[in-house]
Amino acid sequence: MIKLSPSRLACLFLAAWMPLQASAGLLDDEEARRAILDLRTKVDTIARELNGRVDTKADKSVTIDMLNQHEQTMQELSRLRGQIEVLANEVAKAQNSQRQLYTDLDARLKKVEPRQETIDGQTAEVLPTEKTAYEAATALFQSGDYKGAAGALQEFVRRYPESPYASNAQYWLGNTYYALGDYKKAIAAQEVVTSTYNSSPKAPDAMLNIASSYALLKDNKNAKKSLQQLVSKYPSSSAAQTARDRLTSLK
Repeated sequence: MIKLSPSRLACLFLAAWMPLQASAGLLDDEEARRAILDLRTKVDTIARELNGRVDTKADKSVTIDMLNQHEQTMQELSRLRGQIEVLANEVAKAQNSQRQLYTDLDARLKKVEPRQETIDGQTAEVLPTEKTAYEAATALFQSGDYKGAAGALQEFVRRYPESPYASNAQYWLGNTYYALGDYKKAIAAQEVVTSTYNSSPKAPDAMLNIASSYALLKDNKNAKKSLQQLVSKYPSSSAAQTARDRLTSLK
């Protein structure tokens, strides 16, 4: 708020008082005092009017400035809101991408992480790729595709020689050759089971298959020998009981 300074008010007072001085000689003291009081009243009135006008202009100017500042502030807020929305969208996209990445990674890890499987009554850790390959190979055998099964089983034991499925795969490879009528290969394949995997539950059956292959090759001597070894090594197995019955028939 702008006010008239005392110096300006004095100037106004003098400007009004000087004509009065020029005719001072024509007035007595009482009239002079009344004239001065009237003059002071007029000066005060003029000062108030001037101050009011100045205040009004100043208020309008301040109001305009405040409105301009408010508008600028609102524009800045709008700009910031826009930036925040953009950033929020980018963060949401990044989070979605991250979740998808974790999902894909988890799925990939599950494909390569070992799993607990029960094989011949024993629990073992098996890679998903092992299980898939083994099941695919044995499925060929069960479907009667013995040639395809032979190739798949050979590839399995070559690729996974330490797999918990390896002894079974080797055993079914021998049975595949037996089904194909290649008894020499059947004997060779089953001998790997009895030597490399001799603790496998499939070992007694592998020995019985060896004896059967020798019998079909008309080699009764080795057939009888294989049956005797089976009874001696695995006396409590069901294959050993079958071997005893066959030994009786060979006498």
